[in-house]
Amino acid sequence: CAWSIERPPGDTAGCTFCHTSSEERCSTCHQRHQFDPAVAGHSEQCKACHWGKDHRDWEAYDISIHGVVYQVNKWNPTEFDFSKKLSDADYVGPTYQYCHMRGGHHNVQRLSTVYTSMGMSNADRGAPLWKEKRDTWVSVCDDCHSPRFARENLQAMDEACKDAGLKYTGTFKVAENLMLDGMGEPMPKDLAPDWSGQHIWS
Repeated sequence: CAWSIERPPGDTAGCTFCHTSSEERCSTCHQRHQFDPAVAGHSEQCKACHWGKDHRDWEAYDISIHGVVYQVNKWNPTEFDFSKKLSDADYVGPTYQYCHMRGGHHNVQRLSTVYTSMGMSNADRGAPLWKEKRDTWVSVCDDCHSPRFARENLQAMDEACKDAGLKYTGTFKVAENLMLDGMGEPMPKDLAPDWSGQHIWS
């Protein structure tokens, strides 16, 4: 993937754990021992890969109002009828699949927004290059919300990603300057690295 080029192996270890199989095997989402579209329709199926420090998608969804509505109602067949095809779904709240696999389409990235992690946090999210993707993203939200509501939330996410990217970049600049000044010794090579595979600054 483009965003993993030239990144240390530790940064992409979490990616390869899932991405060596998920695009190639139906059982990643559908479960090998219970191959049932109704099972694959539950948001927890996405949690198998999309959680943790490198991409906190499950945690963000789970604590959102959408996630709370899902958790409270997921076993109520009148609110979430997982026996229906995704194209016929009429849920009380969105699941991962409802938004990212709209109509049952299996290309999940088709309905995602501009990449914000893996070194892309400083990308110009409003660039013409992303217009079609952003318009499609808004069209998913306006199934339930107004287009204005969706665009305002997308703008808020843009600002949050921009601020976070600047803080992230600034933090690494401070650490780099400490090293250049001889004040920041990296951890000895025989000690454990941090979660991203980098050695922690002493």
